[in-house]
Amino acid sequence: MTDTALTVHQTARPDGFPTAAHFRFVQSPVPEPAPGTALLENLWWSVDPYHREMMDGDFALDAPLEGRTLGRVVASRTPELPEGEVVFHRQGWRTHSVVRPEEVRRLPRHADVPLSAYLSVLGGTGLTAWVALTRIARLRSGDDVFVSGAAGGVGTATGRFARLLGAGRLIGSAGSPEKVKYLTEQVGYDAAFDYHEGPVASLLAGAAPDGVDLFVDNVGGGHLGAAMGALRERGRVVRVGTISQYNTPAAPPVVFDHADVVEKSLRIEGFLVSDHRDAQEELYDFAVPRLRSGELSLDETVVDGFDRIVEAFLLMLRGGNTGKILVRKV
Repeated sequence: MTDTALTVHQTARPDGFPTAAHFRFVQSPVPEPAPGTALLENLWWSVDPYHREMMDGDFALDAPLEGRTLGRVVASRTPELPEGEVVFHRQGWRTHSVVRPEEVRRLPRHADVPLSAYLSVLGGTGLTAWVALTRIARLRSGDDVFVSGAAGGVGTATGRFARLLGAGRLIGSAGSPEKVKYLTEQVGYDAAFDYHEGPVASLLAGAAPDGVDLFVDNVGGGHLGAAMGALRERGRVVRVGTISQYNTPAAPPVVFDHADVVEKSLRIEGFLVSDHRDAQEELYDFAVPRLRSGELSLDETVVDGFDRIVEAFLLMLRGGNTGKILVRKV
């Protein structure tokens, strides 16, 4: 193990899209674990859209950033975290972390499941999709579903889960022809469109001329307005994220006919996945057997090397990933 640890600090608040200049890599000696703690060498890092929101004020400047991470115990001063154990924790954006047992989640020993899956389809990304479909929307067999940002981590997981749960027609939006092709040829979407090709409402009407029952929204903005008009009676909207506004806080408000909410008995609900941690075992029970059988596949973009974590984050904000974007130790 190296004697030097690296952490990433945010150095300034961005106005619009962040750049590499908003971050700084900081070197320090590898920390020593105190009694009751353990030292982790981190193996996989998740970069997520919510980090962009936190850059506006939640992250302290000139301090290590947080993030979802998998790390291996390399030195322990607590029997609860034996050396060699791989755990999930949130002290990411650094090569080494010192943690207490209550700050980590020990990973289940699911044979034949790649480690990366615990940050993608079995991690917060997959859990978000699972909760959106099963708890918030209460997906019904045969429901026609529209997903915005469908080629991202949550979008691909939502499509795969919805198909396995018995959804009817699946429609997705994405940001390039290549992603549209991936959605229909790999993920199982029945139709998809590149939202750059015209007004979202028109593109959605062409892909789903008879409307949809459920909208899982990762984007907000014009996608939300278009979907509200396409929903059938007793349609549901699950609000997961608003990535279209993370870098443009002055974007105009969403426009739709609010009378539709009453006249079509629509339901709009958002949620935080952190309020549904008790669904983790449900997700494992559903997804792990299907990963093993090949019914469920991983959608991941992997960037090698911790020194590229900022690059990976900026790539994700620009839509350069397909599926969940992860950084892997080399």
